[in-house]
Amino acid sequence: MWSRRSCRYRPDASGLEELRARRREQESALRKARRQQQLVSKRLLREEVNGDGQAGVEIAAEPLSEQEVLQLLRDVQRGREERKKLLSRLRQGLQHKETQQKFVRLEGSMRVLIGLFTSSLANIQMEAARCLHELSHSCDPAVAEACLPATSYLLTYLSGHSVEFTELCLYTLGNLAVESDAVRKQLLPQGIIPALASCIQSPHVAVLEGLGYVLSQLLQATEAPTKIIPLVLDSVLPQHMLRLVSSNLELGMGVAVEFAWCLHYIVCSHVNNALLISQGIVSTLVLLLLELASVMSKAATEGLELLICPVLRCLSNLLVEDETEGCKVQIQDERLLVALFLFMQYFLQQHPFLVQECLWLLNNLTADEPFFCSAVLTLDLLPALLQLLSCSRMVTLLALTVLCNIAEKGPAYCYQLHQKAVLPSLLSTLALSDAQVVGQSLELLHLLFLHLPEAADDFLSQAGLQALEQHQDNPQLQERVRALSETYLQPAAASLISCAGASAAVLPSS
Repeated sequence: MWSRRSCRYRPDASGLEELRARRREQESALRKARRQQQLVSKRLLREEVNGDGQAGVEIAAEPLSEQEVLQLLRDVQRGREERKKLLSRLRQGLQHKETQQKFVRLEGSMRVLIGLFTSSLANIQMEAARCLHELSHSCDPAVAEACLPATSYLLTYLSGHSVEFTELCLYTLGNLAVESDAVRKQLLPQGIIPALASCIQSPHVAVLEGLGYVLSQLLQATEAPTKIIPLVLDSVLPQHMLRLVSSNLELGMGVAVEFAWCLHYIVCSHVNNALLISQGIVSTLVLLLLELASVMSKAATEGLELLICPVLRCLSNLLVEDETEGCKVQIQDERLLVALFLFMQYFLQQHPFLVQECLWLLNNLTADEPFFCSAVLTLDLLPALLQLLSCSRMVTLLALTVLCNIAEKGPAYCYQLHQKAVLPSLLSTLALSDAQVVGQSLELLHLLFLHLPEAADDFLSQAGLQALEQHQDNPQLQERVRALSETYLQPAAASLISCAGASAAVLPSS
């Protein structure tokens, strides 16, 4: 609401500042809600070689009884032939929750499995690692905690010679980190961050993707801002993450996506974003968005939204840091606006959530920076922005907020908005029943009438008063409708009547 006073509304500088403060509070709440919706998931590597030697997806065997599990462990311990086959059968059984629970309840079961995991025989070690991996995928925290004795070995083997084995260890660690606080608490003193910092220099895509998965799970932990992210920022990981995100997708989309989300989680923590800014995160991500926009029409774009989304979120959150004025200077590139509008046009139908992310960044770019407000107008991007007012509720709200940011900059900006026919679009949003959308429309009208009084005359001539009257009984809107009407529209109407009367008075008599 513009003013809580019951007297006639009088716009002034403090009123405008109140509007800005209220809008920033709303935006902060929305950002916090988005950060709390971070996805935590587990991943399972189950590609196998079937009996014909062909790659395929393995079909799980039936669950094993406790006696069957015990017999398998005994046979493996006795060193019987075909130990790999015995472990393979155990692994297939461990795909079932009930078998997992029976396994960890058996005394000495994990000791036997870890003994095989540390075997000098590569094929036995790999099959034992797959058994551990199946256990790590359990949704039962007790199963994850039973794997605690294996974590130090999993970390040690990250420097192994086999890409497949290292990848398996990484995803197993990531799965365990999701499920158990105890696992994360143990991994930190065991040196998981230095191990990952060493591993991130691997040239292998599969290893890098797995590493990104482990790191993303750690960064989403509740204790990450105090116990994990400071360690990450003190390592070489951020510089390598920036390198991998901006590697021109040479290593494939998967690597860039993993580390873009990692950067997003770090930025959202607000632990030390100044360090990331000093390392060039802003310019790196802006250039990445420009590159992605340039390939939109040249290459397949399937999955591109998975990379664009975290990059947009990173930049949006960096722009609202308390002491990042230098950040805005780095982003004074009008090509970024063109890229954002290209993304919105391209993904509007299939991935509308990305339009909201683009608008969120656009909102933060235009909130205090005349450069981007001017660029929206000079690059003729306003018609595309106005078209978004007919989309979903959230898209409409964000588009209106951007328009308010532009209108706040003063008469010259309001004049251009008026010339680009913003009033007909506002009449359409005023016809909606959503109180927030209508409220934001009223705020934009207030700014237009404040800086450009003639806009009130045109609003009246387009049946604007009738559009407002339909909301005059809404408790959430009635005070703002009354203030708008009394402050701008009634004086404008009186002026129009006075002008019409004067014109009639001077007409020559026949």
